[in-house]
Parts: sequence; C-alpha cells; structure tokens
Amino acid sequence: MTTFLSAEVQAGLEDARKRGLQKSRRLRVEAGNQSYSVIRAWDGGFALHAETAPHLRGLVDLYDGAHHLSRCLIVASEEEGPEMRFELKVVNEAGSEQPVDFERADNAPVALISKV
Repeated sequence: MTTFLSAEVQAGLEDARKRGLQKSRRLRVEAGNQSYSVIRAWDGGFALHAETAPHLRGLVDLYDGAHHLSRCLIVASEEEGPEMRFELKVVNEAGSEQPVDFERADNAPVALISKV
C-alpha cells in the first residue's frame, strides 16, 4: 500500500500543525503587572502581537506556563505586520535556588544534627 498526498494537502496539514503549535504555546512575558503572550520565539528574541504589546523595554520575566524561565533585559527592535519583535540584550536563567555571595565548600554539612 502506498501513501501519497498532494502538495496542497501537505501544505494544508503543515499550516494546521503550525497553528496548533501556536495555540498550545504557553510562553508569556511579564512586565510589571502586565502579561503578554509570545507568538514566536528564537535565539536572541521573541515576538508579541503588535496591537496588544506596547513598545516594551527594560527588565521583563519570561514564563512557560507557571514555570519561570528567565529574567531578560529587552529592547523593541521592529514592528513587521502583526508582530512586534524584541531583542534580548541580557538573559539571566531562573534557578530553583537563590544565588549566594560566597563559595560553598564541597564537603559542607547539609544539616545540623545535635546531640540530645
């Protein structure tokens, strides 16, 4: 049995797949108390809907659903069609631990056990 799909059908399936990925994408940017959905992301930047996104610049937080990915310093680069594109100037990955300002020894105790 052979499976053959015409170029038009393959293009339609690819378009439907891309639309499905956009709907399932949970990336969002938070600036202050405002949240904006990311429609496209790449190394070094992301794009928001131009009609809902202001010309953001400065410090923002990038989330995937409820998971905090990074804190970024951004600048608006250009508006093209329905997209407003932003460049990432500095990216600090979010970690599960708070940063410390001292060196931790490899053999340091992880807990204090006292004699009773």
